[in-house]
Amino acid sequence: MASSSAGIVTGLVTAALVTVGVLAHQASVSAPADLDRSRATVSPAPGAVKAPRDRRHPDALPAGSGTGERVVYSVDDDRVWLVGPANKVQRTYEVTPSTVDPAPGTYRVTSRSNRVTGSDGVPVEHVVRFTSTEGVAVGFSAAVDGSTAKPDPDRRTGGIRESCADGDAMWTFATIGRQVVVVP
Repeated sequence: MASSSAGIVTGLVTAALVTVGVLAHQASVSAPADLDRSRATVSPAPGAVKAPRDRRHPDALPAGSGTGERVVYSVDDDRVWLVGPANKVQRTYEVTPSTVDPAPGTYRVTSRSNRVTGSDGVPVEHVVRFTSTEGVAVGFSAAVDGSTAKPDPDRRTGGIRESCADGDAMWTFATIGRQVVVVP
């Protein structure tokens, strides 16, 4: 009796996996061609200058970085701020940038992956993607081994690397739809 139950369970699991695969294929075929190209909703002014910073407090939230709960990423400063209610910074930390920078603007978290292999071949966790630039997915991630080495400048990568602890904080904070503001 136990072996027939195991066979039934195996059959049901297999059928469920096949169904999920078919549905995923159908969704990918019927999705709009430009779905993966999220666009900034706030365009920077031509020749945009670096957001004003408090030079006495380099980790202070940049002026003009929006309002509400959001992730703020400074391309020039290689720094992230997790901003909670009442415009209060919950956490800020330095990151290692990718070789492909997102344009300044306002985005939304579009997808997340708990563990994958990064475009540079490094196993990463807590991947939080928010845009695509020149065909390269851009988002935050932490290398499973904790490394934050600068990427190979000859490879086009979109992974903005964080420490494991910072990646955990980002993963908890930046759920699907969370606003991400990129400043120069």
